[in-house]
Amino acid sequence: MIKLMATDMDGTFLRQDMSYDDVLFARLHAELQRRGIRWVVASGNQYFQLRSFFQAYPDTIYVAENGAYIRDSKQIYALNAFTPAAVQMILPVVQALPDVKLLVCGQKSAYALTTTDPAHVAAARHYYHQLKVIDSFDQIDDQILKFALTCPPEQTQALVDHLRAALTGVAEPTSSGHGDIDVIQPGMNKAAGLQILGDTLGIALADMGAFGDGGNDLEMIRKVGMGVAMANAQPAVKTVADAITTTNEAQGVLQFIDDWLAVPQ
Repeated sequence: MIKLMATDMDGTFLRQDMSYDDVLFARLHAELQRRGIRWVVASGNQYFQLRSFFQAYPDTIYVAENGAYIRDSKQIYALNAFTPAAVQMILPVVQALPDVKLLVCGQKSAYALTTTDPAHVAAARHYYHQLKVIDSFDQIDDQILKFALTCPPEQTQALVDHLRAALTGVAEPTSSGHGDIDVIQPGMNKAAGLQILGDTLGIALADMGAFGDGGNDLEMIRKVGMGVAMANAQPAVKTVADAITTTNEAQGVLQFIDDWLAVPQ
């Protein structure tokens, strides 16, 4: 029996303009609450940004930063940060990559260097509501959760392969496609985050549903009891999914939940 619904955001729950059908969601959320089904957002994005979409729903739980930071409006369930030694090993590797823009993502804020393209920083603020521009990454006093890289889209897979080899045992690259790569802690993905959350709530992965579209959703879609891929998902995600819904533009997550709730469980 499904006791928790988790969704990715970009390319999954949100339309391209970063909106969603708030009237339909309000109705579905009320029904999920009535049935005791927890509502969870599982995303590679920053907690502060994710929270902005659900201010009216304080019960929402956020599995943010690809599972590294798990919390709701009142409490932190888990915070899994890189060790300072790991950070010092990773930074030279990612900073040496040509044509790559870098954000270092912490619990309190994300960080970009003053040398970073201002247009990239401006665009990043849509996803990182807490973002500081600093002279050196040595100035950071924060728990580091991930490293967010942006590269030319055609270089994405080659860079993922390079980083996987260069950072073996220290960090893992994961990509949602389209030139975005997150460097995360080994084994710390959305599925791991949901497992940690489930252990706290007393909900098994087999009793969870999840929606996703990108490579960083693969483990989550594969391991939950009801994994649902978007029609616009990457082929690998569709392959491991239990079901496929319509596109994010067509509000496939909400449409699937609406249909699912209509069927006697």
